[in-house]
Amino acid sequence: MGIASRIVTATDAEDVVQEAWLRWNSTDRTIVRSTPAFLSRTTARLSITMTRTAYARYQTAAGLQPGDAVRAATDPAELVENAEQLLTAMAVLVTRLDKREQVAFILREAFDLPYRNIGELLGLSEPNARQLIRRARVRLVDGRGRQAPPVERFRLFAAFLDAAHQGDLAPLAELARKN
Repeated sequence: MGIASRIVTATDAEDVVQEAWLRWNSTDRTIVRSTPAFLSRTTARLSITMTRTAYARYQTAAGLQPGDAVRAATDPAELVENAEQLLTAMAVLVTRLDKREQVAFILREAFDLPYRNIGELLGLSEPNARQLIRRARVRLVDGRGRQAPPVERFRLFAAFLDAAHQGDLAPLAELARKN
């Protein structure tokens, strides 16, 4: 449990330990030189695999992927569907990230801005911007969130749409400075 809980969440750690135990039970023990080494390595590898597959599930579950080309929708139903997907993505950002992380993540992933430019917009150095975005990615994968009022999601959504349509990223960056 100790190895698994250092790599995955507590509930996932229990699943990993159960899977490791099942593998141990189905293993020919005559070829195992060290039982603790076998169980430790199996647990660590299963934990890492679970983390990777959780990240892959997260990437495909959101519907909109960073770097996906947004094509112009002409069908009203498609416009509504795209807006709903964007609102869902904004809800995930608002519940899992603080405002600076939200804006930095959007600037990097949606607008493909270099870290230097993100740092300038947010009043950070390039290494700090890089660290902020790395921390945002980790928190998105982590899955823990907080309750956030719907107005925060719509405020971020509106700023994102304005930045996408007008090309002015300053109002979006201003969101990071507001309390």
